[in-house]
Amino acid sequence: MFHNCKKEMLFVIALSFSSFISAQELTDNDNVELQRVEPFQVFDNLYYVGAKWVSAWLLESDQGLILFDALYDDLTDIAIDGIRQLGFDPDDVRYVIVSHAHYDHVGGARRFQEEFGAVVMMTETDWNMTDEPAIYQEYPKPIRHLSASDGSTLNLGRTRLQFMETPGHTPGVLSTRFTVYDNGYPHDAFLFGGVGLNFSGVERTEMYINSVQRLMQMEGIEVNIPNHADSGEVFERYAMLQDRLDGDPHPFVDPESWDAWLDILMKNAQAKLGREQRAAN
Repeated sequence: MFHNCKKEMLFVIALSFSSFISAQELTDNDNVELQRVEPFQVFDNLYYVGAKWVSAWLLESDQGLILFDALYDDLTDIAIDGIRQLGFDPDDVRYVIVSHAHYDHVGGARRFQEEFGAVVMMTETDWNMTDEPAIYQEYPKPIRHLSASDGSTLNLGRTRLQFMETPGHTPGVLSTRFTVYDNGYPHDAFLFGGVGLNFSGVERTEMYINSVQRLMQMEGIEVNIPNHADSGEVFERYAMLQDRLDGDPHPFVDPESWDAWLDILMKNAQAKLGREQRAAN
């Protein structure tokens, strides 16, 4: 399985999130036709409705739908179309959980509020970011709804989300732990809301390192739900899922890869901190 992949591959994947997005990449990333991905089911209750470069995940409950991140601009159509293609109704999206207040995750939130009546949640710190000049690209400011805090929970029917504040990538990154089911068998899943190292400053990097350390101390995480597909080999794992035979393990259930990934994130962050500390002296 993926935990046997070479560490060099994980290192390259992690590094890809530590650099700023160039103007040419933004052009490709913003092109809805280049970014369109057919939606697909990953677990009994979890579906991918994101784009190629940035994720959106749909969690099904017995009382409605929860969307993790809303994409942005025309790419939000990918999420909306995907929800419908999967046989769901966007009007049944009860909550949009925003991992952090960068345009590619929060940009479509206002549309889900206005068109479908969804309630948007993010941390208070990142709600405050929406009142500041946008980083990278402008986006429609969402209406301030609910704030999630460290240790808080959200229940929708029998579905329960547990929230963690994991600052670094932004000052108020929101991460979420929840349960996914494979043919009825439960697995602990986690969405780390801010992986990239494309920020500056010793203090922010120390915040990021502290957040990763907290994640390393958690027990029982079996499934990585990334908010950028490349960060968790989403499409590669889905290809394996399509070829899965009865009795085969689920390719997304990979606790060893989760641990190895956190190790790489930590090493990259520590290297960044060392560079920033040397530059400050």
